[in-house]
Amino acid sequence: MSNGAETAREAASGLGSSVDSLSGFAVLGKTAMALLAVVAVILLCSWLLRRIGPSRHWQGQSLKVVGSTLLGPRERVVIVEVQGTWLVLGVTASQISQLHALPAPPEVPTPPAPPGAAGVAERFADALRQRLQGGGPRTP
Repeated sequence: MSNGAETAREAASGLGSSVDSLSGFAVLGKTAMALLAVVAVILLCSWLLRRIGPSRHWQGQSLKVVGSTLLGPRERVVIVEVQGTWLVLGVTASQISQLHALPAPPEVPTPPAPPGAAGVAERFADALRQRLQGGGPRTP
């Protein structure tokens, strides 16, 4: 009988260790999920900062970046519009210096394209639309 009792004890101790390992896996899973949630929040915040960052032009803002060109790994020339004046700035890692100032040119509206001068994308969209409607290929 002692042999049966020992077998029962071994089975019970084996059952206890498997319950301990299952609870260990549950804690590990909860920790991994919490870590994934924190990483997701960090990625979401960085995406939002890029979308709402300083390069956006808000209503009433008097500063607008017109253009920028890289000159080297840390040097660039930036054209900034401030209250009707364009400032040409030299930007480095340690300083920003004004290179030139000139009045901003008046904004010239682009004329609308003539009706027959559709771009490639518009012609492709028209052809695709007609093909999907069963009209077959269109000849230009």
